[in-house]
Amino acid sequence: MTNPLLGTISLVPVTSLYAALNAFLTLGLGLNVSRVRTKLQIFRGDGGNPGLVSAIRAHGNNAEHVPLALLLLLLAELSDGNSTALHVFGGALLVARLAHAFGMLRGSPVQAVGATLTLAVQLGLAGWILWLRPWG
Repeated sequence: MTNPLLGTISLVPVTSLYAALNAFLTLGLGLNVSRVRTKLQIFRGDGGNPGLVSAIRAHGNNAEHVPLALLLLLLAELSDGNSTALHVFGGALLVARLAHAFGMLRGSPVQAVGATLTLAVQLGLAGWILWLRPWG
């Protein structure tokens, strides 16, 4: 949308912000897989190396969970969800994914915290969308 005073305005600024931040995380995790592969000279599969397995799964798990959460965030924003609540969900998603990735890569129990928070964000967004009743 274009405004003569403000220029181009995003219709979904909150989702755009958290999509970009999560994209950086996903790209970083993907680069980490490439770094570990190069270091270990393992270019197919995981070679049974636990460090490479962890890097692959940290990237893969992020790529599996973030799209659904961002889609739900987008639907909530398009359904006129409150900006503060959108930022709470978006921020919680980013923190959850960072915690999960850190836990996966370091073998830390914070992984479980990140996984649980990710699922809570997805569940909360799904419920909120139903509460917003975008169909009526």
